[in-house]
Amino acid sequence: MLILIAGPYRSGTGDDPQKMADNLRRLEQASWPLFQAGHVPMIGEWVALPVWRSAGGTTLGDELYDRIFYPAAERLLAICDAVLRLPGESKGADNDVRIAKERGLPVYHRLEDVPGVGS
Repeated sequence: MLILIAGPYRSGTGDDPQKMADNLRRLEQASWPLFQAGHVPMIGEWVALPVWRSAGGTTLGDELYDRIFYPAAERLLAICDAVLRLPGESKGADNDVRIAKERGLPVYHRLEDVPGVGS
């Protein structure tokens, strides 16, 4: 499955670049177990960050940020097979879960619940 890993990225960071980088690393930690289980992990920021930068984005949370980050996740959900929602407060991740449920996609809240992980 192509699995969107959703969790805090910008939320609770005060737009501190180091805290955001730490959050991205936490999201990325789930990618290896998913990959080992035969899945393809995806994180919205892997798509949104380079698009935002190439469009001239320089200030987190600017109008361009809003035009790219949430829409990128929504477009990814059109091709993803499931969502892994990691712990932590995040409006964006909560929105990903809402969209996934509307589309009938499975939403996992623990790595161990994803088929094949830990097998």
